[in-house]
Amino acid sequence: MRRWTGFLLLIAVLVVSVMASVAIGTRYLPLAEVVDALLPYRDPASMSADAVGIVRELRIPRTALGLIVGLAIGAAGALAQGHTRNPLADPGMLGVNAGAACAVVIGVYVLGIQGPVAFMLCGLIGALIASAAVFGLASLSGAGPLTLILAGTGLSALLLAITSGIVLSDSVTLDAWRFWNVGSTAGRGMDVFWAGLPFIAVGLLLALGSGFFLNVLGLGDDMTKSLGSRVMVIRAVGIGAITLLIGAATAACGPITFLGLVVPHLA
Repeated sequence: MRRWTGFLLLIAVLVVSVMASVAIGTRYLPLAEVVDALLPYRDPASMSADAVGIVRELRIPRTALGLIVGLAIGAAGALAQGHTRNPLADPGMLGVNAGAACAVVIGVYVLGIQGPVAFMLCGLIGALIASAAVFGLASLSGAGPLTLILAGTGLSALLLAITSGIVLSDSVTLDAWRFWNVGSTAGRGMDVFWAGLPFIAVGLLLALGSGFFLNVLGLGDDMTKSLGSRVMVIRAVGIGAITLLIGAATAACGPITFLGLVVPHLA
């Protein structure tokens, strides 16, 4: 009963947060204008142009993106802690954030990419490459929890050094990277939301499939094998889910830390 009470309380907090995100912003808008802008059947010509632009083009995209990004980071954090058997593990320990950041910096420096959508696609590619490299390195020693963390930490340090070297040598790249690296849903349109949604949806499906085996993995790799489960396959699916979830979230909004660590404990 207490579990359901807590769940319903969190749902209520989520609903209130969504309403506040749409209704409250830097520019004050009367509540009636906000409601009018939310109604799809109202003619925009009969409403305040400021209300329509602010609510439909700024506040709704940031709220929708915040919902799927928060969901992705929370699910990825639970998977990361389950697969590494470490309650203090964070998805960034697997090198996904560092891979996304390095790819964005290289894209700006070499290709001259601009705009949130280009940043998102480039960051997602970097996250996928970094995750594949971490899993490949860890697989040399059985892809156990310790080797995953060591490989992810080592690769993150290398990618961070590359990123720092590039941004310190080019002011244009530094300005673009600094804006993206803040980590925010502000300034992103619905194009970023729709671009990231398929990857997060697939990642959540993989997370659901991998989540059933987290309790078994908690018993240790040897016990998991003795129960007939294929540890490498389970871990590969889990790492793939983490990569898609964190890769898409980081690429869309920039690195957002702490959520992946604390959300699994709240759940």
